[in-house]
Amino acid sequence: MYPVAYEADFVEQRNRLTTFFRPILAIPWFIVAIFWGVAALVCSVIAWFAIVFTGRYPEGLYDVVVQAMRYSARVNAFTYLLTDEFPPFDGGEHPEYPVRLRVAPPLPQYSRWKTALRFILLIPIMIVLYLLDLLNRAIGILSWLVIVITGRHPRGLFDVMKFALVYEARAGAYLLLVTETYPPFSVDEGEPAMASSPPAPPLAG
Repeated sequence: MYPVAYEADFVEQRNRLTTFFRPILAIPWFIVAIFWGVAALVCSVIAWFAIVFTGRYPEGLYDVVVQAMRYSARVNAFTYLLTDEFPPFDGGEHPEYPVRLRVAPPLPQYSRWKTALRFILLIPIMIVLYLLDLLNRAIGILSWLVIVITGRHPRGLFDVMKFALVYEARAGAYLLLVTETYPPFSVDEGEPAMASSPPAPPLAG
C-alpha cells in the first residue's frame, strides 16, 4: 500500500447553514494554511539538498512537512464539503477528526537521482492535478447546491470528491519528497505501506 493513507468518514445528513457560508467560514483556515505552506516549502527545499547529498530526509524537516500535509488535507476536505466539522489549526494527527491523513515514517534511504530530477518527474502528476482541480470545482459546486437544497450529501458526489482529494494529498507527498513513488489512482485506506506493526500473538492451543 502507498505510504500516505487517507480516510474520510461519510455522513449523509449535512448542515445547510454552514455549507451555504462555507467559502467565508474557511477563510481563517486559508490564512493559517499560508504559514503551513511556507514552512513545508522551506523544509522541502532544505530536504532536497540533504537527500541529494546524503540520501536521507532529516527527521525534523520530515515531521514539519507531514504536519503541513495533514493540515492541508483537513482544510481541503472542509472546503470541498467532505465534512462539516471545523478542522483544528495544528498539524497533529487528531484521530477523532472525520478526515485523517496518516503518513509512514521516512525511508531509511532515498534515491538521490529521483530527488534531483523531481521537478521533471512531477510533470505527469501536475497534468493530472490540473484536470482533477477542474473536477474538484465542478463537484464542489454541485455538492454545495445539493446540500443547501436538500440537507444531504449524496454518496456518489462524496466518493468522487474523496478520490480527487486522495490523489491531491498523495501528489503533495511526492512533491514534498516524502515519497519517491508515483501516487496511485486509488482510494484505499488502512495502514501506510512503511508503517510497521507488531506481529499478532500466537493462538492458544
